[in-house]
Amino acid sequence: MAWFEKPKYVVKKSASKKANEGLWRKCSSCNTIIYNKEWEENLHVCPHCSFHDKLTAHERIQTLIDPGTFVETFGNIISCDPLQFHDGETFYGDKVKRSMGKTKIKEAVITGYGKLNGTMVEISVMDFNFLGGSMGSVVGEKVTLCAESATKNRRPLIIVSASGGARMHEGILSLMQMAKTSAALKRHSDAGLLYISVLTNPTSGGVTASFAMLGDFIIAEKGAFVGFAGPRVIEQTIRQKLPPGFQRAEFQLEHGFVDIIVERKDLKKTLSSLIYYTR
Repeated sequence: MAWFEKPKYVVKKSASKKANEGLWRKCSSCNTIIYNKEWEENLHVCPHCSFHDKLTAHERIQTLIDPGTFVETFGNIISCDPLQFHDGETFYGDKVKRSMGKTKIKEAVITGYGKLNGTMVEISVMDFNFLGGSMGSVVGEKVTLCAESATKNRRPLIIVSASGGARMHEGILSLMQMAKTSAALKRHSDAGLLYISVLTNPTSGGVTASFAMLGDFIIAEKGAFVGFAGPRVIEQTIRQKLPPGFQRAEFQLEHGFVDIIVERKDLKKTLSSLIYYTR
């Protein structure tokens, strides 16, 4: 974004995050010092290297949905601990409670509906701050219910992904969500309705292998990591060095896995245009 151009949207500081110490912060990509106010006004995008840092689910909704129109749905569904998973230090159920307290949300996805430039849409937004945005039973259930609601109400569906993949703490119950969400999206497609998938940094694992890559349009933010396994795992498996930029959004666009790369400040306008031209 140009230095003297007034931003269209301003992301308010999330209540779940402590205010940054002082007036400045360092970009985690180029290490440039950035004025905090400029960082917020630029939607957490570095004005020097265009690195797109993470947004919380609430911040993302604020940038996409018209003010005062968002209604959250399925917000009371919370994870249990069906396998009594213990990693040697902590039970899974305790980790979920800790994430709830840290992020002030109940799961790694927020679902709901609202207007995007005047058009009613259903939207699911993942939050990487909640257990790495991992997909467990509740995430899969909420994404599925959101897709089914979009089908029932004949609305466009938008899913914004930010995830490390399937949640290992739930084992096969987590992996089952890949099929469940995909089936719901197939029914949405069969009804002749639009689904737009937005990939943010990172989108990986079982989320990539299911609903994230099933959009009628697949949009990625600049520089987003998009892949199944990480590059280190792949290199160790195939015993070869991977090309520069492997699994970044630009690489995926070049190889046909992504339809378009959009800067964060232009995302709402792009989504609105796609919805308008596919009515």
